[in-house]
Amino acid sequence: MWYIVILTGLLLLGVVAAIAGSIRQKKLKEMLERGEISEIPEAQEVDGECCGQHEMCERDSLIAAVSKQIEYYDDEELDRFQGLEESEYKDEEVNEFREVLYTLREVEVAGWLRSLQLRQINLPELLKDEAFLIVGERRLHPNT
Repeated sequence: MWYIVILTGLLLLGVVAAIAGSIRQKKLKEMLERGEISEIPEAQEVDGECCGQHEMCERDSLIAAVSKQIEYYDDEELDRFQGLEESEYKDEEVNEFREVLYTLREVEVAGWLRSLQLRQINLPELLKDEAFLIVGERRLHPNT
């Protein structure tokens, strides 16, 4: 009996994952056609833990030079703000950034900020304090 329940659950999970992947691909193709992105990014596997060989974990670093590989955080739509000055954002645009920021896990915020740097996207001035506070708290309490 439990075998059937577990198997059915796994099957449903697979279907949901396939649908989500299909929707993502369709969204990326539309963005490519509209010229919002120059190419469809490849999926990247992110290590869950640091390797321990660096004084500061690359995952927590805000320095873009640590890694030149751009990682997307389901935020491809922000690429349209490339080159816009941090004080030029409208309220609804700031809210787009805020939505991404607050859907990230704390351990992802530094990587997201580094990704924005590499993509030449300035974080809106109104969100800088919030974002750096999250990163600072993460560094003070790394195991929480």
